[in-house]
Amino acid sequence: MQTNILLEAGTNELEIVEFYLEEETTREDGQPYTGYYGVNVAKVLEIIRKPKITELPEVSHPSVMGAFNLRSRVIPLVDLSLWLGKTRVENEAPKVIVTEFNQVTTAFLVSGVTRIHRISWEQVEPPSPYVTMVTGSSITGVVKLEGRIVLILDLEKIVADLNPELALHIDESALPEFTDSYRALVADDSSLVREMLKSLLERAKFVVDIVNNGKEAWDRLEKIKARAVAENRPVTDFLQVLISDIEMPFVDGHNLTKRVKEDPALKNLPVILFSSIITEKLRHKGESVGADDQISKPEVTHLARRAMDLIKAREAAAV
Repeated sequence: MQTNILLEAGTNELEIVEFYLEEETTREDGQPYTGYYGVNVAKVLEIIRKPKITELPEVSHPSVMGAFNLRSRVIPLVDLSLWLGKTRVENEAPKVIVTEFNQVTTAFLVSGVTRIHRISWEQVEPPSPYVTMVTGSSITGVVKLEGRIVLILDLEKIVADLNPELALHIDESALPEFTDSYRALVADDSSLVREMLKSLLERAKFVVDIVNNGKEAWDRLEKIKARAVAENRPVTDFLQVLISDIEMPFVDGHNLTKRVKEDPALKNLPVILFSSIITEKLRHKGESVGADDQISKPEVTHLARRAMDLIKAREAAAV
């Protein structure tokens, strides 16, 4: 099964691959429990049958089954059931979802794949604090589809936990030092990423406001715009750069960028998209909605410098 990204950017829609895990259970009817999960199609390279696996000499977690060769690429395979602490029941031939994000390719073994759904980000609810706690922060969203509750898995966290070297980290020696102070608005649904970006930007002399998603960012921008209009001043007197994740409940980063760039009062505000799904294949989506820059998460150290470059370029153009 090959996936194709057909969505236009900025529509606030996404496509998710729904898959399932059949687990051992104590149900009275003796039938296995089926849990339904989802992942953004933008992170999926393809879906294949379980290939021949080569065991690895040392693995960081029992869920790492080994590796396989796919068109000259050696890809690790993770048993998702084991990672989630569940015992998978094999009633049919399992499937393998091959993913790519943050410039890393990883495959996940699942019981089966249901279908691809096209949904609005407005349908995706953030997990409750209780769900976050009991799942070890491995769920980024919850969506109801055809009477089922589908959990959107945080595959980035799983991969980073399996290999801490792949986790988001800042190269302290490469951080810039600026003398000018500017204000940045950061929108990201991950509290870990929000705090990391806040710390990074504050060390570069930025004053940072953080919000949880694109809807909250848009509400904040509307207030800034109202103040700017009331005082007959440009929005960029109050805010100099917007930094946004792409995958967020309610309003995603592409739709947020499109709103900003189509608004006469906001269009000159520099927008940087910062996401794990920014690849050469998908970069055109950010370009189509008018993003001024796009930075993949492994490039986080360069974020402050590129934000400052955009601000200085806008200031020079305004003179």
